[in-house]
This record gives sequence, structure tokens and C-alpha cells, in this order.
Amino acid sequence: MKIAVDAMGGDRAPEEIVDGVVRAVADAGGDIDIVLAGKISEIESCFDRGGYSRDHIDMVEAPEVVGMSESPAAAFRKKKRSSIAVAIEKHRAGEADAIFSAGNTGATVAGSLLSLGRIPGISRPAIAITYPTEGGDLVLLDGGANSDCYPHHLLQFASMGAIYAEFFLGKENPRVGLLNIGEEKSKGNELTRETYTLLADSGLNFIGNVEGKDVFEGAADVVVTDGFVGNTVLKFTESLIFYIMRILKEAAGSSVLSKAGLLFMKPALKKLKSKLDYAEYGAMPLLGINGSVFIAHGGSSARAIRSGLLSISRYHGSGVNERIIRRMKGDPD
Repeated sequence: MKIAVDAMGGDRAPEEIVDGVVRAVADAGGDIDIVLAGKISEIESCFDRGGYSRDHIDMVEAPEVVGMSESPAAAFRKKKRSSIAVAIEKHRAGEADAIFSAGNTGATVAGSLLSLGRIPGISRPAIAITYPTEGGDLVLLDGGANSDCYPHHLLQFASMGAIYAEFFLGKENPRVGLLNIGEEKSKGNELTRETYTLLADSGLNFIGNVEGKDVFEGAADVVVTDGFVGNTVLKFTESLIFYIMRILKEAAGSSVLSKAGLLFMKPALKKLKSKLDYAEYGAMPLLGINGSVFIAHGGSSARAIRSGLLSISRYHGSGVNERIIRRMKGDPD
């Protein structure tokens, strides 16, 4: 498959993007091809400095860049030759099977909506975030594409999330939970109470409300919420592991005994960090778009870029998008 990559998107572009792309291509064994959209002179400099092979990697000139703080829709309309716009156009024209960007999330969402459109029957797309739990991976959505939602949006998120959990994460008859402040159906705000009723009548394997404390215990396979809450959960989780590791390092420096204890704990801490580190997953699909769009963290390292690109390859073979389309039509999976 071929993936169009926004080479200029993100805090560490284009160096980390190019490094991650090279790693992914090498590890994929020829199964993926990449087209890097961006300032070719800067991209080529990264290849020259790293001494990288360019096998399975092409480039296309995109002289403009959408900054992380720019207004998404306005920037996408104004900067027609930005790296994200060119990458999306490659996908729209059928010259790439998917898009990957670590740049301005809002611009990626807005550009995908304007150029690719939504899957018929889907009102709004949703960012699907994968988390490790005691019972295996779960998917939480929306991760930040929609700050303000109505109940029918969350119902659609749940339906898409269930398909993603079943056919990408391998969860049979996935359990769907509604993120709320209590387990009782009467708890929460107007949005969650009305969504509860819709989910209960949806035919999905709805298990009711789940609280924040239950998410990492594996209480559900799909956790549904609006983008405002979902993105807050995402950012909090990302920061938590680094905070824990920093506190442990500071504590270890307080005495010889503490240093010895941390040394014995090092394998367990490394395992914990690898489970919660977003770099292990690398990319989040934007479900509901009439195409394959993947979003990465703005601070993604080369390792995160590599992980994301390899996960896109697996996603492409899962048929998630096609199944969402059939579900919206009312056809059997």
C-alpha cells in the first residue's frame, strides 16, 4: 500500500518524520510505499544527513506549512499547497491509500472533511484512541475531533468504535460503555443521559456507563464520549506516565538504597512505560471519513512515526472503513 505523509507536520518535522518513515519502510519489508509531501529541499537534507535509503519513498513538493496554532479551516483553505493539503489530495486522487500527519489536528480534520467528505450516514468523524487495559486494548472515541456533540453523534461514534474494536483489535461482540461520572443511567449531564437511552436501544453490546476509574481496568472494549472530554483524557494519560517516571527518578537520587531499589524495579518500569507510551501506537484513525486518515501526536518521535505507519498497514487490511460503510447502509457485516 502507499501512504501519503505530511512531512512538515509536527513539532519535530521533517527530521523525525523522515527518520520514522525510513524505519517503517525497512521494517515493512517492501509492503508499504511512502510519498512525502513537503519542502523537498529540506526533506532531501534529512536523507543526506542520515545517509538513508530512498527505496519505496517518493517526494512531492508542498512549499507551504500549516502551523500548529493556525486556525484549521482558514489555514487549509488559504494554503492550497501546504504539506497536509497535498497529502490529502494524493489520497483523494487515488494516488495514495491513506494519509498520515503529526501536524495541526484541526487542519487535518477540516481538510479531510472538505476534500474527502464523510461516509454516508455519518454526521461527524471521530478520532479513535487505542489504550492498553487489563483485558487487552480498548478504543476510546472521540479523541478530539468534535468538542460539542449531540447524542446521535455519540451513537455513531459507538457504532464505528464497535466495528474498529471487532475487526482491528480482535474483540468479538465488543462491549460498549458510555464514559460518565457514575454507573447509574440517571447520572451525568443532558448529553450522557440522552445518549444512554439511544445506546440502550441500539442493538450494540451496550454495558452502560463506565467511570474514569474503570477504563484501565478493562470494563469495556469501546468507551464513548465527546471530543472535549476524550481529548482531555488523552492529554492527561500521556502526561501521567512521564510524571510518574520523573518522580521516581527524583526519589531515586535521595539515597543509595533508593537507587538500588529503582535498579531492581527498572524492568517493570520499562514495561509500564512501553504500555502507556503513545509512541507504541503512533497513529489514531479518523473514523467516519470517506478515506483513510491517520493523526499522530504533534511531538511524535521517529519511533512513534514508525509505529503509526506500520499500524496503518494493518488497519488497511482489516476492512474497517468498508464495514462502517455497510453498517451505515444497513447491510450485514
